[in-house]
Amino acid sequence: MPRGDKSAYTDKQKRQAEHIEEGYEKRGVSDKEAERRAWATVNKEDGGGKKSGSGRKNHSSK
Repeated sequence: MPRGDKSAYTDKQKRQAEHIEEGYEKRGVSDKEAERRAWATVNKEDGGGKKSGSGRKNHSSK
């Protein structure tokens, strides 16, 4: 998957990023920087792009 490809994100994550980006733009942040910050926030909150059933789960091994 090339860098910048958002296909692995859920629709909810995409909506969240768009909403966050709009907030930054209202505060005078450039379009490109607002988009970068928005996706960084989504990644921080959700651990990156994922879809339900993709097998990405945290397993603790002892």
